[in-house]
Amino acid sequence: MKRLWMSSALVLALTASACADNNASDAETDSAEAASAAAESIDTAEAAGEAQLAALIQDDTGSLAVAEETPDYDFPDDVWRTVEQDRLLYIETDHGMIVVELAPEFAPLHVERMTTLANERFYDFLVWHRVIDGFVAQGGGSRTNPSHSTDMDRVPGEFTMRRDPNEIVIFETQDRVINPRSNPAIARAGFWNGFPAGTQAAALASITADGMVESWLLHCEGAASMARTSDPNSAGSQFYITRGDAEHLNAQYTVWGRVRAGQDAVNAIAVGTAGQDPGFAPDTIRSMRVGSDPDFSGQVTVEVIDTNSQAFADWLMAQGEGGEAPDVCAVDIPVRITE
Repeated sequence: MKRLWMSSALVLALTASACADNNASDAETDSAEAASAAAESIDTAEAAGEAQLAALIQDDTGSLAVAEETPDYDFPDDVWRTVEQDRLLYIETDHGMIVVELAPEFAPLHVERMTTLANERFYDFLVWHRVIDGFVAQGGGSRTNPSHSTDMDRVPGEFTMRRDPNEIVIFETQDRVINPRSNPAIARAGFWNGFPAGTQAAALASITADGMVESWLLHCEGAASMARTSDPNSAGSQFYITRGDAEHLNAQYTVWGRVRAGQDAVNAIAVGTAGQDPGFAPDTIRSMRVGSDPDFSGQVTVEVIDTNSQAFADWLMAQGEGGEAPDVCAVDIPVRITE
């Protein structure tokens, strides 16, 4: 068994009409009305019969071991991919360390923003100011100002990307709705480097003008993404990590990473909304560091299964039923963490 640890230092292309419809819906919510025009948010309308009202808002104005273990997977050594330290973000919380793998291939501008702010120590001692159980933990506000934000320029949306299927390979496993609210069309889904991903079928590249297809990372539990306003190009510094599957955010908000260790810590963050829930005391983002930071000494080795390998394909089918693979968001991607 491999021990995990924690550090104390630590679609298709969206049409214009689809974006407009979603943004209009966002703008009508109470949260959006209460926020300033420069707010960073995820505001979703409450559908009839839904129990959950999902809202994320941002206004513009040494080491400790833990008793957490991962299975001893029976995979050959050559199917494990070691993640480089410059692609790992270490987020220390009141409940332990969260280790996030970055995805610059899908969201280069957002990865650059997160690593730049982490290197500037921007997030240290800010808080998880909006946490909705079963939905998201949103961080980046301050104790005195939940709307706290960087004064850097806004980051344009990177909700989807165009890829050459021969260069960026997604192992397609199923048909899947792009977004149940904004785009109910059927596309494909599968895995890229251990990230759940949605995509146009790779075969379509043979008939597209640029020889590419549209693809996006999915908001399964453990997705690390960016908050914004109804303006798709308004991301600043507030971010969120999903505490459950959030399909209605797919291809509408930018996923820039995925939790590789510490999802239990994400799910343990105190629930509530600063400035709205009386008595709510938000948990702290104690620190955030890029693994390649020369002043950071809490690195671990993160290995992720090669999701394009035959070994993974065989394992995946064994997890399903009736000869079909399980839903991509139901798959716990094999990961090995060692000190």
